[in-house]
Amino acid sequence: MAESNPMLSIDALTFLTAPQALEQGAAAIRAGETVFDLGGVQAADSSGVALLLAWQRRALDAGHRLTFVNVPDNVQKLAALYGVDTLLPQA
Repeated sequence: MAESNPMLSIDALTFLTAPQALEQGAAAIRAGETVFDLGGVQAADSSGVALLLAWQRRALDAGHRLTFVNVPDNVQKLAALYGVDTLLPQA
């Protein structure tokens, strides 16, 4: 079981929170984090899918691959709808 990521304390993955969430995730990636626990996310929209993809891209650029834990249901469904769910591995 993956442990919660203490550097990633995000409660929303929405259009309004995307810039701050992107930087917070990027900082966690720079610190070597590879598991993002999204269990604290209370609100998410399609921007959440874009954020997960952006974080994954940054991790891959750094030579790592992220795993996501507790991804909100609506983000999972949107990722599947957009055909990008296979790019977002979950534990």
